Amino acid sequence: QVQLVESGGGLVPPGGSLRLSCAASGSIFSNYVMGWYRQAPGNQRELVATITYGGNTNYVDSVKGRFTISRDNAKKTVYLQMNSLKPEDTAVYYCNARNIFVTTGIFWGQGTQVTVSS
Repeated sequence: QVQLVESGGGLVPPGGSLRLSCAASGSIFSNYVMGWYRQAPGNQRELVATITYGGNTNYVDSVKGRFTISRDNAKKTVYLQMNSLKPEDTAVYYCNARNIFVTTGIFWGQGTQVTVSS
Protein backbone atom coordinates (compact mmCIF):
# COMPACT_ATOMS: atom_id res chain seq x y z
CA GLN A 1 0.00 0.00 0.00
CA VAL A 2 0.96 3.61 -0.41
CA GLN A 3 0.04 6.84 1.31
CA LEU A 4 -0.35 9.97 -0.83
CA VAL A 5 -0.35 13.60 0.29
CA GLU A 6 -1.05 16.42 -2.16
CA SER A 7 -0.07 20.05 -1.81
CA GLY A 8 0.20 23.20 -3.90
CA GLY A 9 -3.40 24.07 -4.64
CA GLY A 10 -4.82 27.54 -4.28
CA LEU A 11 -6.50 30.50 -5.94
CA VAL A 12 -5.01 31.79 -9.19
CA PRO A 13 -6.28 34.20 -11.88
CA PRO A 14 -6.96 32.98 -15.42
CA GLY A 15 -3.71 32.56 -17.30
CA GLY A 16 -1.77 31.88 -14.14
CA SER A 17 0.23 28.86 -13.05
CA LEU A 18 0.38 26.40 -10.17
CA ARG A 19 2.49 23.35 -9.41
CA LEU A 20 0.90 20.52 -7.49
CA SER A 21 2.98 18.00 -5.57
CA CYS A 22 2.15 14.49 -4.38
CA ALA A 23 4.44 12.83 -1.86
CA ALA A 24 4.23 9.03 -1.65
CA SER A 25 5.31 6.75 1.16
CA GLY A 26 4.92 3.18 2.35
CA SER A 27 5.53 1.12 -0.82
CA ILE A 28 8.00 0.49 -3.63
CA PHE A 29 7.50 3.55 -5.78
CA SER A 30 8.64 1.87 -9.00
CA ASN A 31 5.65 -0.50 -8.85
CA TYR A 32 3.15 2.32 -9.42
CA VAL A 33 1.77 4.23 -12.34
CA MET A 34 1.04 7.67 -10.94
CA GLY A 35 -1.69 10.03 -12.02
CA TRP A 36 -3.65 13.15 -11.36
CA TYR A 37 -7.44 13.27 -11.46
CA ARG A 38 -9.80 16.15 -10.87
CA GLN A 39 -13.42 16.59 -9.87
CA ALA A 40 -15.43 19.77 -10.30
CA PRO A 41 -18.76 20.32 -8.51
CA GLY A 42 -21.50 18.29 -10.16
CA ASN A 43 -19.08 16.41 -12.41
CA GLN A 44 -17.51 12.97 -12.46
CA ARG A 45 -13.92 12.56 -11.40
CA GLU A 46 -11.84 12.66 -14.58
CA LEU A 47 -8.33 11.63 -15.46
CA VAL A 48 -5.98 14.55 -16.08
CA ALA A 49 -2.61 12.88 -16.61
CA THR A 50 -0.64 9.70 -15.89
CA ILE A 51 3.04 8.85 -15.80
CA THR A 52 4.84 5.51 -15.62
CA TYR A 53 8.01 4.76 -13.71
CA GLY A 54 9.93 5.16 -16.96
CA GLY A 55 8.39 8.55 -17.72
CA ASN A 56 5.77 7.73 -20.34
CA THR A 57 2.89 10.21 -20.05
CA ASN A 58 -0.73 10.59 -21.11
CA TYR A 59 -2.98 13.64 -20.87
CA VAL A 60 -6.62 14.44 -21.29
CA ASP A 61 -7.07 16.51 -24.44
CA SER A 62 -8.25 19.60 -22.57
CA VAL A 63 -4.90 20.06 -20.80
CA LYS A 64 -2.46 19.07 -23.53
CA GLY A 65 0.12 21.77 -24.09
CA ARG A 66 -0.69 23.45 -20.77
CA PHE A 67 -0.07 20.83 -18.07
CA THR A 68 3.02 18.69 -17.49
CA ILE A 69 3.17 15.65 -15.22
CA SER A 70 6.53 14.51 -13.90
CA ARG A 71 7.94 12.26 -11.20
CA ASP A 72 11.08 12.22 -9.12
CA ASN A 73 11.55 8.55 -8.32
CA ALA A 74 14.33 9.22 -5.82
CA LYS A 75 12.07 11.57 -3.86
CA LYS A 76 8.96 9.42 -4.43
CA THR A 77 7.12 12.54 -5.53
CA VAL A 78 4.85 13.34 -8.48
CA TYR A 79 4.23 16.84 -9.81
CA LEU A 80 1.66 18.52 -11.99
CA GLN A 81 2.80 21.81 -13.49
CA MET A 82 -0.27 23.74 -14.63
CA ASN A 83 0.17 26.73 -16.92
CA SER A 84 -2.29 28.97 -18.76
CA LEU A 85 -4.98 28.03 -16.29
CA LYS A 86 -8.62 28.48 -17.24
CA PRO A 87 -11.74 28.78 -15.08
CA GLU A 88 -12.75 25.36 -16.43
CA ASP A 89 -9.72 23.90 -14.63
CA THR A 90 -11.29 24.70 -11.26
CA ALA A 91 -11.65 21.43 -9.34
CA VAL A 92 -10.33 19.35 -6.51
CA TYR A 93 -7.23 17.61 -7.80
CA TYR A 94 -6.41 14.12 -6.54
CA CYS A 95 -3.18 12.17 -6.73
CA ASN A 96 -3.57 8.51 -7.72
CA ALA A 97 -1.29 5.48 -7.53
CA ARG A 98 -1.96 2.19 -9.36
CA ASN A 99 0.12 -0.88 -8.60
CA ILE A 100 1.08 -2.62 -11.84
CA PHE A 101 1.22 -6.06 -10.13
CA VAL A 102 -1.70 -5.99 -7.65
CA THR A 103 -5.17 -5.41 -9.08
CA THR A 104 -6.53 -4.02 -5.82
CA GLY A 105 -3.58 -1.69 -5.36
CA ILE A 106 -5.22 1.64 -6.18
CA PHE A 107 -4.76 4.54 -3.79
CA TRP A 108 -5.86 8.15 -3.59
CA GLY A 109 -4.69 11.28 -1.88
CA GLN A 110 -7.01 13.57 0.05
CA GLY A 111 -7.24 16.15 -2.73
CA THR A 112 -6.16 19.76 -3.09
CA GLN A 113 -8.42 22.59 -4.26
CA VAL A 114 -7.50 24.55 -7.38
CA THR A 115 -9.62 27.62 -8.09
CA VAL A 116 -9.07 29.68 -11.25
CA SER A 117 -10.93 32.97 -10.95
CA SER A 118 -10.40 36.68 -11.35
